[in-house]
Amino acid sequence: MTRSILITGCSSGIGLDAATTLGARGWTVFAACRKAKDCDRLRDQGFIAPRIDYEDPSTIAAALDEIWPLTGGRLDALFNNGAYAIPGLVEDMPTDALRAIFEANVFGWHELTRQVIPAMRAQGAGRIVQNSSVLGYAAAPWRGAYNATKFALEGLTDTLRMEMRGTGLHVALIEPGPVTSRFRANAREQFERWIDWRASPRRADYEALMHRLYRDNTARFELPPRAVTRALIHAVESPRPRARYRVTVPSTLAMLMKRALPTRAMDALVSKS
Repeated sequence: MTRSILITGCSSGIGLDAATTLGARGWTVFAACRKAKDCDRLRDQGFIAPRIDYEDPSTIAAALDEIWPLTGGRLDALFNNGAYAIPGLVEDMPTDALRAIFEANVFGWHELTRQVIPAMRAQGAGRIVQNSSVLGYAAAPWRGAYNATKFALEGLTDTLRMEMRGTGLHVALIEPGPVTSRFRANAREQFERWIDWRASPRRADYEALMHRLYRDNTARFELPPRAVTRALIHAVESPRPRARYRVTVPSTLAMLMKRALPTRAMDALVSKS
């Protein structure tokens, strides 16, 4: 049997590039999407595309029920990737918005991971790769909800990695900086859904920054999705996968600055960016 991998968030960007590339390398790829129409589109392109909406646990169970008969109950790798952001100040972030984004970016990932671990444990091997972010270890203003989910993901993943020592299961984090995708467009939708910025005491600050949110400009040092795919390939194919893969210059610089600078100096520097 060929090696098998389940990748989430495959409608575009990182997930689609990873699914396409791993398929070309001989993997059996299960390219999951949140929306049924995106699954249909990928099936038309030849992918096996189960639907997984992290905010709906029933779709996770249904997707695995679809996958297990096709693999004989095996799964060699899982790449948790689908996530979104809700831009906005923490003081303007409704608590229900935080609940929703934690369902999508943390709790759903945890549920899917827990459900594939028994199969990997039974086969004595497996790779679990979590697509985190530079914002999982270096917070930035206006991104509080996303920062919170990625910080939580990093802690949960570090713990899981230590707990899996000696089992044959390897757990890794990919920590990208800016990567070309629909991430900004999806963030705009969430911003419009949750943030009543016109009623904010900092409305003027929102107006000054609005052009960043509504202009699809390329970020400095932005890389294409294949940069993340290269890290994923090493994480799932190398006999000695790393615990962390930092992708893009900002990701590496942020870690170096966190180590070198006092907290208040780091705050001042990041707040100006």
